Amino acid sequence: MSKISDVFAAAIDEIRKSWGWFLALGILLTILGAVCIAKAQTATAFSILVLGRVLVISGVFWLVSAFLTFNWSLFFLCLLNALLRGAVGYLLIRHPGAGAEGVTMVLAVLFIVGGLFRTTAASVIKFPWWGGTVLAGLVSVGLGIFVIANWGVASTVFIGIVIGVDLLFDGGALVAFAAAIRSLPGE
Repeated sequence: MSKISDVFAAAIDEIRKSWGWFLALGILLTILGAVCIAKAQTATAFSILVLGRVLVISGVFWLVSAFLTFNWSLFFLCLLNALLRGAVGYLLIRHPGAGAEGVTMVLAVLFIVGGLFRTTAASVIKFPWWGGTVLAGLVSVGLGIFVIANWGVASTVFIGIVIGVDLLFDGGALVAFAAAIRSLPGE
């Protein structure tokens, strides 16, 4: 048992030595998140264009993979995957506004369906503190309905805001992690 605790202690010591890097990355992610929220429309357009390019590049790899397969049924599956990825990527690059609208609609539906599922499951199972899960599910449903109700405007900024909020929370978590690691007692 002491060997496991020794390995754990050594790992903590290694992480503690890098607390400054975690702090710097956390601050950088927090700043980037704030910029994404402040420039949500630009962040949305940029993310859709990046997604489009990634899909086109992955489509090329799948196309190469299709021709490198020696099985005809696998060839057609890889070819279909390549064409689908390439076409969707091209459309996102060519029409980033429409791509943002489509992705926003998919996210809104995901919020609604996921929220309804969480609310229903928590209400039926009634595990400890199930009310918090019900509340989170209802908030998710409300957010999805709000996004659909404001879809035209929301589609231009929603993705950028979501990315920004995610970066803010990731950055804050890394700053807190760096502070916690630094404050651990040394050897």
